[in-house]
Amino acid sequence: MKKLLIILFLVANNIYANERNRSIETAYLAGGCYWGLEELMRKLPGVTSTKVGFSGGQLKNATYLEVSTGRTGHAESIEVKYDGKILEYKDLLLYFFKIHDPTTINQQGNDKGTQYRSAVFYVSEQQKEIAQNIIGIVDQSKLWGSRVVTEVVPFSDFYLAKESHQKYLKKNPKGYSCHFERKFDFLKKKN
Repeated sequence: MKKLLIILFLVANNIYANERNRSIETAYLAGGCYWGLEELMRKLPGVTSTKVGFSGGQLKNATYLEVSTGRTGHAESIEVKYDGKILEYKDLLLYFFKIHDPTTINQQGNDKGTQYRSAVFYVSEQQKEIAQNIIGIVDQSKLWGSRVVTEVVPFSDFYLAKESHQKYLKKNPKGYSCHFERKFDFLKKKN
């Protein structure tokens, strides 16, 4: 019994130490259909959780049906919680710009409308500056062949989508997605 208590104490102490050493930060991004965006983002090392929902519009408590009309001003978005000690915001954004096409206005693949626009909803001035800097780097690389049209706008609200939309492609592996990782290296210097 004494050994069991010691083991439980050590495990609890280790969990507490791990939690104390984490620095959880939040990013809100839009890049087309949120199913594919979430599926790739949730697998990125350092990401601790993802949720899909709606940001950037005027309608309070927006739902999927309302947003899909294209009249709410909202974009299908994801909330990304990540450990800032493992994954820096700039690296999260560099990955974001690899997994969706940031050069198409209000469109990703077959999905068209303002709800499918590319956007970074910043929660601090630091996030805003980093996003603008990363967009400059992506543009300068010319890897997309066109200029980035991603909006960089202040975060206001995030309305959670229904549970059936959360981790959709994990639940439905053959579901629709127009997202995939491109083998771009935006930081590589051209000769």
